[in-house]
Amino acid sequence: MPHKVETAIAEVEERLRLAMLASDTVALNELISPDLVFTNHVGQVLSKEVDLELHKSGTIRFQQLIPSETVVTTHGQFAVVSVRMSVAGTFAGTPFSENFRYTRVWRQLETKTWQVVAGHMSVVHEEAHSAG
Repeated sequence: MPHKVETAIAEVEERLRLAMLASDTVALNELISPDLVFTNHVGQVLSKEVDLELHKSGTIRFQQLIPSETVVTTHGQFAVVSVRMSVAGTFAGTPFSENFRYTRVWRQLETKTWQVVAGHMSVVHEEAHSAG
């Protein structure tokens, strides 16, 4: 049973990555819970509406999202994903390139689909990475 959940989480993580790269707000709307609480790397808490608007307006554009070091743990209807991500793109027209660590909490709905209900991202500092 857990293997099926881990496979499902890998699939929704990939769908989310591709939706972010394409700024596909239809797919993002399906994958993100209306109750999303997402804390970005500077400590701002963003809602689903804000996240979708950043993509829709073109404020955020991703050119690269390369995952590595993925850890998935499952807890019944919930799964927690920690993934290191090499990210490049533009924010408000300013280019950026950084390594981040994302933590996402996925919840399985009664329809058996999965949505992100919470997330957090932080910058990966190489000295912190090697200390683990």
